[in-house]
Amino acid sequence: MIRSTNRRVAAAGSLLLSLGLVTACSNGQETTGANASVAPVSGKISITYLQKQGDQEYFIGEAAGAKAKAAELGVDLKVVNLGNDANKTVSEVQAAIAQKTNGVIIVVPDPAVGPQVVQTARDAKIALLTSDDQVCATGPDPAACAKSDLVPRVGFSGAQMGTEVGKRAAAEYAKAGWTAADTRIISAWKQDVTVCGDRVKGAKQAFDTAVPGVQNIDVATDNTPTGAQDKVAATVTANAGVKHWVVWGCNDENVHGGVTALRNAGVGADNVIGIGLGAYLACKDWSGGKPTGMKAALFINGKEVGALAVQSMVDKLKNGKDLPAEQFAPTTMVDAASWQSAGVTCG
Repeated sequence: MIRSTNRRVAAAGSLLLSLGLVTACSNGQETTGANASVAPVSGKISITYLQKQGDQEYFIGEAAGAKAKAAELGVDLKVVNLGNDANKTVSEVQAAIAQKTNGVIIVVPDPAVGPQVVQTARDAKIALLTSDDQVCATGPDPAACAKSDLVPRVGFSGAQMGTEVGKRAAAEYAKAGWTAADTRIISAWKQDVTVCGDRVKGAKQAFDTAVPGVQNIDVATDNTPTGAQDKVAATVTANAGVKHWVVWGCNDENVHGGVTALRNAGVGADNVIGIGLGAYLACKDWSGGKPTGMKAALFINGKEVGALAVQSMVDKLKNGKDLPAEQFAPTTMVDAASWQSAGVTCG
């Protein structure tokens, strides 16, 4: 989930930001800056959900979960696909405000639009919640942001997800009986997206704790399958003597692209350990019944995130309940034998 975008819009000017339900956990209290001037709504509640990559399977599920929860709660919900266009983010936030929305939930194509998004929402006195990716009220880089300046977020814990990926990769590595000398790890992700960095860091730490000494290669991508495939293909060519490969990244797109690149380079499925993050692309490999380097994936359910985001926004607008700084939905590791029973939707 989390693709590329044009950070030049940071200089040009930009805008806003922001995943019933299973039990989610909260971490901390609402940051005060983004929603300090928001008053409770006494009449019909209207919410706008702005998503990057709205045609991606994860975000389709997220939108479905949000719509179902909105219908259950009797609120108006408009879902907008921003694609990867940061400039569209700005215009759609402005359009939502002009249409008298009470609250905006947003997954930004580029975190650089965060400060203007927050200021625009604050000026309009509407509630702002991010889903999936973090946004900073005071700067373009959430990783360099004070916790008090991060916009409240619903999604998943990047560190926890990465840890689960790294643990499963280590278990698969041990089962395969590989050695560090002829193995390399590919960590593929869009390196200006904070939650991606959290995931990859967690995977590295968990794997290295269990299996120290395997060399890691960081591969910068745009978080798309084709982008990852191209970059991993070049990495494989530059490391022709490597026999075994471990692949993880920010999302299923990175891992799927990496596994495809290795297959195209003639690396057999038995010599690849790909651990996806999302499962919505990994399941396509498994449904075919053929050997694949995609050995497992962490299932993240967008429906739960979308529903939780809408519920949290309604609680804020109707009852004045503070938005927690972060709320996390649960995850499940799946593989070829378990993905269907776990409820993965294979798009």
